[in-house]
Amino acid sequence: MPLVWVTIALYISFQIAVGLWASRRIHNEKDYLLAGRSLGVGLLTVALFSNWFGAETVIGSSAAVAEQGLSGSRADPFGYTITLIGIAFFLSAQLRAKNYVTLADFFRNRYSEGTEKLAVLILIPTSLMWSAAQLMAFGHILSVVTHIAIEPALMVATLLVIIYTFLGGLLGNVMIGLVQAVILILGLGLLLLFVLNASGGFSAAVQSIDAGQLSFIGEGETWLMRLNVWMIPILGGFVSQEAISRILAAKSPETARKASFLASLLYFSVGIIPIFIALIAHHFNLPLNHRDEFLPVLAQTLMPPLPLAIFISALLSSILSTVNGTLLTASSLLSHNLIVPLFPHLKESKKVLSARFMVILCGVAAYFIATSGKTIFDMVQAASSFGSAGILITTLLGLRFHIGGKYTAYITLITGVAVTMIGNYLIESKITFLCSLLFCLSTFLTGGFIENQLKKKTKGPRYQKK
Repeated sequence: MPLVWVTIALYISFQIAVGLWASRRIHNEKDYLLAGRSLGVGLLTVALFSNWFGAETVIGSSAAVAEQGLSGSRADPFGYTITLIGIAFFLSAQLRAKNYVTLADFFRNRYSEGTEKLAVLILIPTSLMWSAAQLMAFGHILSVVTHIAIEPALMVATLLVIIYTFLGGLLGNVMIGLVQAVILILGLGLLLLFVLNASGGFSAAVQSIDAGQLSFIGEGETWLMRLNVWMIPILGGFVSQEAISRILAAKSPETARKASFLASLLYFSVGIIPIFIALIAHHFNLPLNHRDEFLPVLAQTLMPPLPLAIFISALLSSILSTVNGTLLTASSLLSHNLIVPLFPHLKESKKVLSARFMVILCGVAAYFIATSGKTIFDMVQAASSFGSAGILITTLLGLRFHIGGKYTAYITLITGVAVTMIGNYLIESKITFLCSLLFCLSTFLTGGFIENQLKKKTKGPRYQKK
């Protein structure tokens, strides 16, 4: 076990060292938030993969699959792979061509400054819930490896993540992304080999998978409930500021499109590994204190110190990369879209300082969300569905059509949040996200038609000749 501790300490030290290196190359806001828009296809592919391939993919989904079969893993890797393909087709090149810094910039440019602020208030809780999920995963790993309670482990995880994100920004995240991807693939591959060996070989392992585990249909689900479960990751993550921030860091629109396609392929190829592991190892009698400890405990049970150290480093790689992105997302929205506009003559160095201070604030907020008692998977699902229907409809239709204006955007964004809150907390509907999508779509189309008609009337001749 000391070898694992030393490996974790060395790896975290390496992350912080890269953060320090990157911090010396940050001179303005775009350097900090968008890596100076310098990402080519290769780095952007890895950046998108690293950002999306986090705790929910490795730890949350594997735990859900071990408990429920494939019906617990419709989001990862299947749903979010489709999301990345959709982003490549409909969003990446279009948004990058506008030179935005955040998704909220689109709302200011397309609708109004007021809708920009409202979009920020909707997007920030989503990013904080994503961050909380990653911190919870980090805390569980430290707890399993060091045998300390989850609460202090979570505090240590939060402190380390804040320091790492504060220093390097997106540039630091991207520069070690390739290393993280290699370590992650190596770690998951090693664990798969040990699981196959413990199961008696590949054939025996495959035969141990029950047919019921391979069903994507959850127990007692209606077709509407199934559709709702699929739509949450596919469409809910479609306008994820975490992914969009990477896209906006691309060298060009075409780079953004190509990298999004390649990232979807990489995401699925690697994401299927922890799912396969969970399908095989679900019947192992593991001493779990919490469902989300499934994969770390499995590794600790089967792997000797050196492979275990590599695997734990792999988990930390995926988590640190994702939580870095989510904290940067929340801080960029707060700083760039809310704080900086209040000071129009602010120097670039002060803009960077503002963003870094917001990283600390968002990290603390994410810590308190992580202590709410929810599972990693639950927090990710909540993050993907909270008010995202309104953001999705106003973004997709606003990019491609000239229907509607600021009032249409206002009412659509408010509708998305209202339906989500009513469905989840008042009537506890099982199809809340689906209902939210339908309400937001009808609201946008109706409101857009009315607003366009009113604009035509006001632009017409005020007086007619008799």
